[in-house]
Amino acid sequence: MNIKCSFCQMPYTLSRVEMLDALQEMDAKKLSHYDAHCPRCRRATPVERKRMEMFFPNWREALKQFESEMKAHPQHEAPAPSSAPKPEAASAPQAESKPEKAPAKAKPAGAKKAHAKKK
Repeated sequence: MNIKCSFCQMPYTLSRVEMLDALQEMDAKKLSHYDAHCPRCRRATPVERKRMEMFFPNWREALKQFESEMKAHPQHEAPAPSSAPKPEAASAPQAESKPEKAPAKAKPAGAKKAHAKKK
């Protein structure tokens, strides 16, 4: 389903899974609209329930089918990124590290004062 943000006018789409989730939430909470969040400005654009049902008329049957597919083929969660260093990074040689930059040369302190006095 194509939507245009009410604020930044960016067009974006809602996938079938997002629409199923939105319709299920609206049905459970007895809502009349769904707040679709823009990927650019993150503001909510209201989408009427009638419009969503028009684009996805048999959503209840599709939801049942989707749930049965998820039971047959469960998805495992991705592992959370850890703050510990990876073993490859720990065994990397130190020669690959970035060379340190030499400190910049300091300008003489009297250079600024000489220009100021010429006025």
